[in-house]
Parts: sequence; structure tokens; C-alpha cells
Amino acid sequence: MDETHQPLPETRQPLVTRTLTEWRTLALLGGPILVAQVAQMANGVIDTVMAGHASAEDLAAVGIGSSLWMPLFLFFMGLLGALQPIISGYNGARTLDKIMPATWQGLYLAGVGSVIMILLLTHVHPVLALLDLEANTARIAQGYLDAFAWGIPALLLMTALRGLTDGLGHTRVIMAFSVLSTLINLPLNYVLIYGKFGLPALGGIGCGWATSIANGTAAVALLVYLNRSRVYKRFHLIADRARPDWAGIRYILGIGVPIGFTIFVEASLFSVIALFLAPLGPVVVAGHQIALNVVSLLFMLPLSIGMALTLRVSFLVGARAPEIARLISRSSLLLAAATALVFALLLFGFRREIAALYTSDPAVQAVTIRLLLFAAVFQIADVIQVTCISALRGYKDTRIPMFIMLFSFWGVGLSLGYLLTYTDWLWPAMGAAGFWVGLTAGLTSASLLLGWRLFVYRPRA
Repeated sequence: MDETHQPLPETRQPLVTRTLTEWRTLALLGGPILVAQVAQMANGVIDTVMAGHASAEDLAAVGIGSSLWMPLFLFFMGLLGALQPIISGYNGARTLDKIMPATWQGLYLAGVGSVIMILLLTHVHPVLALLDLEANTARIAQGYLDAFAWGIPALLLMTALRGLTDGLGHTRVIMAFSVLSTLINLPLNYVLIYGKFGLPALGGIGCGWATSIANGTAAVALLVYLNRSRVYKRFHLIADRARPDWAGIRYILGIGVPIGFTIFVEASLFSVIALFLAPLGPVVVAGHQIALNVVSLLFMLPLSIGMALTLRVSFLVGARAPEIARLISRSSLLLAAATALVFALLLFGFRREIAALYTSDPAVQAVTIRLLLFAAVFQIADVIQVTCISALRGYKDTRIPMFIMLFSFWGVGLSLGYLLTYTDWLWPAMGAAGFWVGLTAGLTSASLLLGWRLFVYRPRA
């Protein structure tokens, strides 16, 4: 079924040929993943740009609202992301009878996650009050979250089903439905934010409604496809429905919770920084949000390579080809280094043009241009660490990397960033730039420690 994108390795080829063959496999797997990730990130970019042209308050409110829902979603995305190496491993080992039971346990976890996210995001009033936001900014942020919450079940449903499609090597499936979601989100944002066709102008709140409707439509379309496609007849969601199985759920949680917590540690750090910057005013928050949005968009390429690497390593481990798995996991660091250098040069050379694309406010542009200088260096360490941790996830080694990320991001990154931003202890207070220096230091720590872990790790037989 998947021999085109997940071929069995040819071990008798020369080393260079084997390496290039595996890189080609990564490209075939990772290309559609990249398009899907860019499409999903495009929703955030669209929200940021269109809210920014509505008002600075709308941009700040959407930024703060995103900082609250994104870490929660990323935790459950990481948890459910355990399905990808699990199913890819079953596929490599050709134990196909285990695939649908694992998928259904993931769907049950997605349902529980939806309830938790909705309850938390519709009751964030105390958090907004602690931030001492302007009344209108707080109102828009809460309205945005209330609207976004309606689309959470669809979002997590698609995340769980991605474990099935990507795990089988069919990475184009989620790509198609992610693009569909973006194509729906763009015109809906225009209509709901600015009040077209007789509808009231909702501003930033309209971003939440547009995203929910787009996610719901894409999820329904995905379900229809999976139940009607000839490719998935042997993996029929309804006919092969499995009951909740605690052993299967525990297996997913054992791999997925560390992944989810790792992603949460990273994402929540960005959210905490955004909240720490809130007292500095909407201009600083807006500039930081734009810079973060830019680097997050660029990060989609190395992240996609990393996700493909996870799929490939887990497939090779399942197919009992550990030497090829080791080869691709280590050689991918060369791709990571080249990607990081290109991105750093782009951010350095085009920072003014990037800032102007996002906002016409000169004050916000000035903050963004300065932060993008630091983001150029930030990219290098970020790309390397995601490559290392993605390879380790392919081996289902997730616990030690979780502790490495916790130490690097919160122990090194946040502590140093706070000192540089608000105090003169180490350097004259740098403002928002201090947190970007701290982030870079944290990522550098993570890159070194995860790289060491990757080179010394030996999977159990």
C-alpha cells in the first residue's frame, strides 16, 4: 500500500547512495507534510495580518488568545502524535491488524482532550484579569476564545486521524484537507472581521468563528473521504471500530504524554513570554507576535522534515533495519544545518520588508525589525534541536528528551530571558529582545543535549 513513500531499504548500496535514497524518501514523505503545516500555519498568519489591519487592540487580543489556546492544543497534538510512530512501526513490521485498534484508542483520547480544552478556554476570565489588560482588549480575547472553542472537537479529530494517514505513509491526505481548511478560513475572516454582506464587524472575535467553521468543514470532509476511499477499505473506521482498551490507551499515553509535555513546555514558554510582555503595551506585544509568527512559519520546513524523519525511523525500526534508521537520523543533521543557515540569512536580509508586510504602524514595525535580528540566530539552534528530537521520537524515546527540553527551555531560556528583559544584573535591560536572547540560549542547550542523546541512544531489541 505504501511502498512508494516507505520503501524497504537496500542495505547493499554504497553509503552515499543509501543516504541520498533515504533523503529522497524524506522528501516524498515530508513534502505533503510541509504543505499541510504551512496551510495550518497560514490560518494563524491570516488571523494575525487581518486582525492587525482591523486595529492594534484586535491584533493584541488575538495574539493573547492564541497564546492561551495554542499550548493546550499542542499538548494534545503531541499526545496524539504518538499514533504516527506507533502506526508507522506496525506498518514496517507488517502487523496491519494492530492499526485500527490503535487508531480508535487515539480517537477516544481526542474526545477527552476536546472536553478538557473547551472547559479551560471558556473559563479564562481570571487569567485575563491577572494580565491587567485594557477592557476592550480583554473582551475581544475572551470572545475570540469562546468562538474558537466550537471548532476544537473537529481539530482534535483531524489530529488523531492524521496518525492513521501519515502512519501509513499517505501524507498527502492531511495535506489536502488542511489546504481546504485554509481556503475556507480566508474568505470567512474577511467577511466576519470587517463585517461584509450585511454582517456585523466582529474584529478579532471573527477570527475565532472563521477558524471553527473551517476546521469543522474540513473534519467532516475527511471523515467522508476515509469512509468512501477505496484505498482505506481495509482500514474502515466504522466497520473496524474498536472498544476502549486500557492497555492500548496506556501504550499511547506512555509515548505521547512525554511528546505532548515536551511540545507544551516549548509552546507555553512562548506564551508566558507574550504574557510577560503584555505590561509593556500593545505595540511591544504586537511586534513580538509578528516576529514569532514569522519564525513559526519558517519553522514549518524543518518541522516537516522532522515529522517525516519520525515516520521513517519508526518504519525502519519496525522493519528491523536499525543501521539504516541510524544512518538517516544522523545524516539528517546535515539537512538541518543547511536549512538553518538559509533561514537566518533570509530573516537578516529581509526583516524590514517582512515587518511592512504585517503592519503599517511604524512603531510596531520598529519593534518587529529589531526582534527579527535576534530571530535570525534563534533559527539555527531551533532547526537542529527539532531534527534531533524527531529522530528520537522515531525510536519512541520520549521521556529523556522531555526532561532535556524542560531544563533547556524553562531552566535556561525563561530564566535568562527574564533577567535580560527586566533587570540590569547581566546586561542593561534589553526589553523584549532579552527574551529572544534567552530563547536562543535555551535552544542551544537543547540542541547540544539532544544531539548527545541521539548519538549515544541504542534502542532495545
